[in-house]
Amino acid sequence: MIPIDVLLSPPIAFLVFLAAAFLLYGFGRSLAPRVRKAGGKLATYACGEDIPGVKVQFGYRLFFFVALFFTIMHVAVLVIATVPSGRIALFALLYLAMIFLAILALITRS
Repeated sequence: MIPIDVLLSPPIAFLVFLAAAFLLYGFGRSLAPRVRKAGGKLATYACGEDIPGVKVQFGYRLFFFVALFFTIMHVAVLVIATVPSGRIALFALLYLAMIFLAILALITRS
């Protein structure tokens, strides 16, 4: 008999679940109806109107803008949350002013 520790190791568990997924996929495929080729089956449809297909090119410009904003804000929160109280709190206000200028530059540049 195979020891339970071997069966719970990540590579073996991955292979077991991969085999289970393929079995489930094959079972679902056997239940599905056969596909028949028909004219216009893959054409776009919107309330009976013919819509010509166009190629859309997505960009990551907005994603990087939001990711940079997210990173700046979270680092600012982490730094401010860990600032000790006392005179050094004045430096926290200076840091917040610099973060404000960084966000302002990020917003006005785009």
